Amino acid sequence: MPTEAEWAWAARYARGAKPSRFPWGDNMPPEEIHANYADESAISMVPYHINGYNDTYRGPAPVASFDANEFGIHDLAGNVAEWMHDFYSIETPKEQLTDPLGPESGDYHVIRGSGYMHGRFSELRWTYRDYGDLPRADVGFRVARYLE
Repeated sequence: MPTEAEWAWAARYARGAKPSRFPWGDNMPPEEIHANYADESAISMVPYHINGYNDTYRGPAPVASFDANEFGIHDLAGNVAEWMHDFYSIETPKEQLTDPLGPESGDYHVIRGSGYMHGRFSELRWTYRDYGDLPRADVGFRVARYLE
């Protein structure tokens, strides 16, 4: 699985040096359909949805149903959130880090990204973080390879 830092870089900096607030830009709501979020079709199964947004998938969409980002990576936003390699911690380092790894151990792994169950402002931002230790229908994983 990717580290949290790898995932964040691939997600937020695919369009260049200035990161965006949301996968589609800096303003709510999304202006066009580009990923699978809690939309009008999911009203009956989610507590919050994006008004006026309808990607037509009530649950998970088939992988690569939407365009890849500029790095050729699909589904960093929408569909399902993703387990990260890093263990979860609320501590934030004061110094600037390059390619940081999370704690060496912990009870929970970091979960990043929004999915088909997410429709609130905070959940749709690239910076949204969750954590968990049990399987969930709205969380998947991505295979990543480490090169030395």
